[in-house]
Amino acid sequence: MKGLPKYVTVCLFCSVQFFLHVNAQDTAFMNRLTEQDLRDRIEVIAGETDAELDFSELIENLRYYQENPLNLNTANYDDLIKIIFLNDMQVFNILAYRESFGAFSTLYELSAIDGLDEATIRNILPFVEIGTVAKTSRISILKLIKKGKHQVIGRYQQILQEKHGYASLPDSVWHSRPGSHYLGTPEKIYTRYGFNAYNKLRIGFTAEKDPGEPLFNNINNDSIRSLIGKPVKKNFDFLSYHMGLYDWGFVKALTIGDYQLRFGQGLTMWSGLAFGKSSAINDTKKSPQGISPYTSSDENRFFRGAATTLRIERLDFTAFYSSNRIDGTQDGSDSLSRDEFYISSLQESGLHRTFSEYAKKDEVVMVVYGGNIGYRGKQFSIGVTGFKTKFENQVDLSGELYNRFYFSGKENLNGGFDYRYLLGKYNLFGEVSYSKNGGYAVLQGFSANLHTRLFITLLYRNYRKDYVNFFSNPFAESNTFNEEGLYAGIKYSLAPGWSLSAYADHFYYPWLRYYTDKPSHGSDYMVQADHIPAKNLSMYFRIKLKQTPVNNTKLEAFTAPVVFTRKQSVRYVVGYEVLPGFFMKDRIEFLTYREDNDYRGTGFLMSHDINWQLPENKVAFYFRFALFDTDSYDERIYAYESDMLYAFSVPAYYYRGSKIYLMLRYKPLSYLTIWARFSHIWLTDRNNFGSGNEMIDGNKKSEMKVQVMFKL
Repeated sequence: MKGLPKYVTVCLFCSVQFFLHVNAQDTAFMNRLTEQDLRDRIEVIAGETDAELDFSELIENLRYYQENPLNLNTANYDDLIKIIFLNDMQVFNILAYRESFGAFSTLYELSAIDGLDEATIRNILPFVEIGTVAKTSRISILKLIKKGKHQVIGRYQQILQEKHGYASLPDSVWHSRPGSHYLGTPEKIYTRYGFNAYNKLRIGFTAEKDPGEPLFNNINNDSIRSLIGKPVKKNFDFLSYHMGLYDWGFVKALTIGDYQLRFGQGLTMWSGLAFGKSSAINDTKKSPQGISPYTSSDENRFFRGAATTLRIERLDFTAFYSSNRIDGTQDGSDSLSRDEFYISSLQESGLHRTFSEYAKKDEVVMVVYGGNIGYRGKQFSIGVTGFKTKFENQVDLSGELYNRFYFSGKENLNGGFDYRYLLGKYNLFGEVSYSKNGGYAVLQGFSANLHTRLFITLLYRNYRKDYVNFFSNPFAESNTFNEEGLYAGIKYSLAPGWSLSAYADHFYYPWLRYYTDKPSHGSDYMVQADHIPAKNLSMYFRIKLKQTPVNNTKLEAFTAPVVFTRKQSVRYVVGYEVLPGFFMKDRIEFLTYREDNDYRGTGFLMSHDINWQLPENKVAFYFRFALFDTDSYDERIYAYESDMLYAFSVPAYYYRGSKIYLMLRYKPLSYLTIWARFSHIWLTDRNNFGSGNEMIDGNKKSEMKVQVMFKL
């Protein structure tokens, strides 16, 4: 009788139109829809900062599962939650279905699971499979080493036009204007090695040189030492390494070298990047993954030392220690010894191109140690996290009035409590965190699958102005302190092939902020309709409105009322497969920007993409032509561009002009893949690019990239 309910359930659900709209499509088309979802999420993060970020850490697990699909018949909670398209309720329902009806026989059964809508199933299909349930036995370390896979990547990229920072200057100018010239050459060089054995044994390193940074240079180090007090390294500016053992008996994780930590909802401990507000409504709740190896190239967003997690029944015990040098500014009189200096700023750009930038490199010693204790049941989990952060010298980051309540001292202590509770279709989650100075932060969320087609989420946050944490990355509009807000999101599957997503977020800043000299508030709204009308055809339409506070620059600060910037955008995207392997996508976006009643600007972007993959996927061709027209930088529009493995390009299109890029991926051998990419921008409303050292004379900018990957 156990098989009968399963048979009836499968027959009922396999007849729905879902299979006409999704499963009738080929795998390549579904992969593109999944990629579009990821692109939108990454675009949101890129739009919040001008820094060039490495987003690889956000999708590292998806890359692995794409080549090594997760067996739904053996996967546990820790495995499934790494697929970022699944939330806690969906993971619980998948495991409950398997427990009730036995092993999966076909992927079609996913449509019978409560809470798995059409879009979610479409997104996870490239990363899962149905396999047999084999007897589990521990694999020896020697067998892991023998069966593991090696991957080596080398990349070279360069802007072809000369920037002002590379112009030849006499030594006298270098000394009189130490920030007027780059120390190194204009190319960016990236190399990476990774060894992975079933995701249980991982070893690797990453080395990178940014444009303008020296590599094997011939600069007179004595001359440089007189300016910055230390010689320039003659190797890669950034080197990262890790070695880790995972899911080995009661050892859930053991890492030596560089690593990341992610616990709870990110209030107490979450290093690195995290997804935020987007059309993916379930991104409001984070899925903690504890210890993971650090494989990114961001130079100040990781721990260096050792960490381990031991699992005993349902309890996890984590301990970690890190001693790392990060970028910062040390101030004080020349007559003082080094230990009498104080740290006035911490830098995160990772760029060391000029004397002044290089002087900040590795200037701050940061020691972090602590732990986490977590209990996870099927429907209930809790965690307690605590750690101490210590600096070599006194730190004072409260120089500006808006930073009055921020950190000052040599050490900080953070502690927090997080929980998750599943009750049928409802999910409660939250975290409370404290810092040594008495500041605290609270996050409380609620989500529910009210109907098979309806998902809602609510989230309240209150991050006090005096809350201090250097490793906090929770759901937020802009800060992990001095912010209070209420977010509401909804996703509704209108009919097969149709879905509607929307959110509203209202936030309040009880204290001053950068460029906002009064307590203030703002709002953010988004509505998106997705439609898959036919096989190999998809589209979406989005409206977004955001209002943020800013000083009135026409009146004196502290006496002038805060005004609002209002940015509204409309976007339409359609993707269609013309022939097998030949895919096109068109995007059109219009944006308006208003600052109170004093200024109004507009922005426009139109692009056409062609992706062509030959049979057996040995050759792939990517092309884009884009036209853009914005009144200023304020109306910039971010757009994700196809790029090489572990490379990300999400540039801001602004001013008036056009852009093309072409990329070729060639796989002549099973173990060898080669990429070549060329992009070119023309501006029609000005005669130069950038400013300062980054300025290019002329209205054209070209970039070349080449990457080679060996997999053995």
